[in-house]
Amino acid sequence: MAVGFTPEVEIYGAGAAFINSRLIDWEYTDAAGVESDQLKLTVNTEGIDSLPKSGAKVGIRIGYKETGLVDKGEFVISRLTPNLFPPRLSIVATAAPFTPADGAGFRARRSASHGPTTLGDLFKKLAGAYGFSPRVASDLAAIPIAHVDQSNETDMAFLTRLARDHDAVAKPVGSLYVLARRGKVKSLSGQKLAPVTLSVTADNRPGDRAFIMASIDDDTRTKFKGCRTTWWDGAAAKECTVEVGSEPFKRVRKRYQGEAEAKAAAEGHVRKQDRESVKLRVDCPGNADLCAEGLVSLDKSWPPFMQSEWSIDKVVHSGSRQQSYRCSIDATYPKE
Repeated sequence: MAVGFTPEVEIYGAGAAFINSRLIDWEYTDAAGVESDQLKLTVNTEGIDSLPKSGAKVGIRIGYKETGLVDKGEFVISRLTPNLFPPRLSIVATAAPFTPADGAGFRARRSASHGPTTLGDLFKKLAGAYGFSPRVASDLAAIPIAHVDQSNETDMAFLTRLARDHDAVAKPVGSLYVLARRGKVKSLSGQKLAPVTLSVTADNRPGDRAFIMASIDDDTRTKFKGCRTTWWDGAAAKECTVEVGSEPFKRVRKRYQGEAEAKAAAEGHVRKQDRESVKLRVDCPGNADLCAEGLVSLDKSWPPFMQSEWSIDKVVHSGSRQQSYRCSIDATYPKE
């Protein structure tokens, strides 16, 4: 999608008229995994007697006047920070369904033991207890879990840890709670996303509206080609080893309850090692179609070693009166 030339941002919901008329700058973070999507707003409060309330809902639409705005959804105000001089108000809101009262107990730490079960069944049990509609990728649902302990952690942190073991993402998406491979979250939730293509202009230089900065981190010191996990064979009363990939192996200290569980964990670690072996960072003109779990395609205008489709782990949309609308992207190689 081509972007326009006149950036626009529109806040809706509680205090929308006040915020829109006095907005100084804004930042919307779309992230994968345990990090919740977040909205930050800075508002001029000179001459204002009242402020928005914590727990109220606000939403944001961003884009360009020429091509229209994209709705990024609603957020719950979680923190208000008024400042005397200069007269400013910082508003922080999160897309996660948390409120100060936290009636559902989603933020409460707890300890429990689970199993024998499958990753899919355990995810559906915990996510469904809070009113979410669980969605689990088919290649993750049947992974066996003989036994797993939840130790003084919230259910959200626990689900995220389980997902991370298999290089997957556990994330609320509206009323859904999705467990999927990286790059597949939005498709599993019903949001079809086409890759966003970025091009570098022939005269790419600071000060130009289309200026793009980019870097690749390729650190061979942290690379492994395989993973070694262990599991306990109760019948033989001995510890057994599972190896996936080739040397050098990364050794996982955690001991699993069965061979299938240990193998699935090793495969997840290898997938993560391959995906994170090369990392991309891009700062570019704002594009509302860029989102976490989507793909960004660097076309032939880029150097050959950068040309590829990359899986977006995090994108920060931001704008102000001085800096217009920009995006910062963190991405890695997607793995099928």
